[in-house]
Amino acid sequence: MPFRIEPDPSFKDALAAADRPLAGMWVCSGSPLVAEICAGAGLDWLLIDAEHSPNGLESILAQLQAVRGYPGTAVVRPPVNDAVLIKQYLDLGVQSLLIPMVHTADDAAAAVAAAHYPPLGVRGVGSALARSARWNRIPDYLGRASDTVTVMVQIESVEAVENAAAIAGTEGIDAVFVGPSDLAASMGLLGRQDHPDVVAAVERTIAAVKAAGKPVGVNAFAEATARRYLEEGVDFILVGADVAILARGSEALAASYLRPTGNDQPASY
Repeated sequence: MPFRIEPDPSFKDALAAADRPLAGMWVCSGSPLVAEICAGAGLDWLLIDAEHSPNGLESILAQLQAVRGYPGTAVVRPPVNDAVLIKQYLDLGVQSLLIPMVHTADDAAAAVAAAHYPPLGVRGVGSALARSARWNRIPDYLGRASDTVTVMVQIESVEAVENAAAIAGTEGIDAVFVGPSDLAASMGLLGRQDHPDVVAAVERTIAAVKAAGKPVGVNAFAEATARRYLEEGVDFILVGADVAILARGSEALAASYLRPTGNDQPASY
């Protein structure tokens, strides 16, 4: 006879329980092994990315399974704010979503609708077939599903900054995350996410979201910038990525062993 299974907490539960900002990292490799290594590092959360990374349904599923035994919370970013994709992610067992490129309150409302069953939303019903309900082993999953899902949206354009208060105030939005890279691009400052104008726009957004009473997070790989946003009161932050750590670490390793010396002679042929 099946034993009783309870749903895991989602990211909104971790935020509600926290007495400090939650620090996390991107997982972009598409590898369950790398995801598990990162999960064991002790960070509060991992963002498994499918917008700019080689992740499909199967690899996301494998990574969710790989990190589940660790205390950090898994969040997944789909490539687009799409009801069909969001339905598939939720059925895989994704409980915490970060929806990219949300520019208006209408965009935010569409993300919320995609994440919830009727009458709250438009999520299709397939729990008997899905890992989300552990194939109907979670009691009353359909009635409880909304409590297990966290919907976060990403502000990353000039338009979204202007609409930050309305986006944050949209019913069903659990948290807002600011993406300085695309925001910088939309401001004509491509690749300059630490430019003072971009930082100022991020800080305006942080203030607007906090005034709306919602948790707010931000991406910041440069430690000085991350510390600044933490001082501004962000509730969660991403401070690195698996692929970036591997790239910079392997470069440093190569540089330490392949550095030219005064005794080096050109090869003879």
